[in-house]
Amino acid sequence: MYNWSVDVKKLRKNKEKYAIWKLEQMVNFGLNGEKIDKKLLKKYWLQLNIDPARRRFLDLILHEKKYSDKKSTAFFGKRVKRRLS
Repeated sequence: MYNWSVDVKKLRKNKEKYAIWKLEQMVNFGLNGEKIDKKLLKKYWLQLNIDPARRRFLDLILHEKKYSDKKSTAFFGKRVKRRLS
């Protein structure tokens, strides 16, 4: 991961802030071949400042939320009617 706007050496001194910053960078701007540690993501979930759409998607994966497959499907707390094509 390449970053030009943050002094990473200084940030690494505070392990918690560094972990949060790195997770945010990976989720918002790409993994660059790295994998996200699921334990760290769950640990700092409420503190992460990430894109709302990505947060909802990751929430489905992390917490294994399921939605019903009926005529109208509950998805992210909203009722969405399916289109018939």
